[in-house]
Amino acid sequence: MATATHTVSEICLQARAAARTLAALDTDTKNAALAAIADALLARTDEIVEANQRDMQAGRAAGIGDALLDRLALDPARIAAIAAGTRAIAALPDPVGEVIEGRRLANGLDVRMLRVPFGVVAVVYEARPNVTIDAASLCLKSGNAVVLRGSSSAAHSNAVLAAIAAQAASSAGVPDGAIGLVAGGGRAELAELATQDGVVDLIFPRGGEGLKAALKSVATVPVIYAASGNCHVFVDASADLDAAEAIILNAKVQKPSVCNAAETLLVHSAAAPAFLPRALAALRGAGVQLRVDGRTRALAGDLAGSLQDATDDDWDTEFLALVLAVRIVDSVQEAIEHVNRHGSGHSEAIVTRDTVAARAFERGVDAACVYINASTRFTDGGEFGMGAEIGNSTQKLHARGPIGVRELCTFKYVVVGDGHVRP
Repeated sequence: MATATHTVSEICLQARAAARTLAALDTDTKNAALAAIADALLARTDEIVEANQRDMQAGRAAGIGDALLDRLALDPARIAAIAAGTRAIAALPDPVGEVIEGRRLANGLDVRMLRVPFGVVAVVYEARPNVTIDAASLCLKSGNAVVLRGSSSAAHSNAVLAAIAAQAASSAGVPDGAIGLVAGGGRAELAELATQDGVVDLIFPRGGEGLKAALKSVATVPVIYAASGNCHVFVDASADLDAAEAIILNAKVQKPSVCNAAETLLVHSAAAPAFLPRALAALRGAGVQLRVDGRTRALAGDLAGSLQDATDDDWDTEFLALVLAVRIVDSVQEAIEHVNRHGSGHSEAIVTRDTVAARAFERGVDAACVYINASTRFTDGGEFGMGAEIGNSTQKLHARGPIGVRELCTFKYVVVGDGHVRP
């Protein structure tokens, strides 16, 4: 495996050389490589956990916080889930060579649009060591070489995971250099990776706004941002209140440290008197700190003393913790306006039995994923049947939402004639 014992440039050039072979690699070989990675993860679980514990100890000593520690942690169950995700990717149809569309022109030329790999994909990510395997697996399946650059907080975990993946893939016939790991070096190294024009074809950053800003300031290679998630749940006037309570509890509490967790609850004024007292009590019972507007506080009853006043900044904050902002609105349109003003374009949900309201929210909200009567927590490559994901894009380029094997491909036109020349 290529690591930072080589320079960033050398690792990227090795990946470029491997990419030429990978682009034409047959499906069976790619699937065998993924199966070998999954097997190796399970066989070397103890080694992975030991490396992860070193990162966890360092993280606790550095005081990185519970949310980041949760993202960082690996145990046998999580490792088994990562291996299962790798097998799920292997079971997906091979996207390379897929005919997206085809037609015959009036002049007799046959035109086909085929899905093809990008070539070399760099993935820059923070804290989550599972991304090492998810990214490597998705890139291999889509015929791309990958250059991984994790954070120092997961250095030991990433190193062992990348080594396991590279060794297993190589044993199955994947060319050396197809999985490269860049480690250490700080912002200067990031800048070097982000300026590998003609070598790296695309960069996916997966992390906070600081990482996004750092890349924006230096990148000359195209970037698709897997951005933050300031997600909302809107409880409409006609909502089934039992469903609404279950959805907001799931969206906030089930895993608060992730980008598809809800950060703001909006409630229609017509539903608020019946819904908010029970919902606020359930959320407080689950340990959620609530930051509310004045109208919400007025309906909180005995809970009012435990609530904090929401600030303007709270509506724009991705808490990634058991903290939720709550506001009452007077219409679906006001909810849509709030979401579009403060949301990050990630995942937004409406709970309603009114099809007109559902359609207005669906059409009016500008986000990668819009949910009707379902939790925002489903925005995930695995949940969407993609096996895993590199991240969730909130941009509007060729890929939006979860980035899976198809989104890791571009396309080419293949035009077949019979001695055609243009008149």
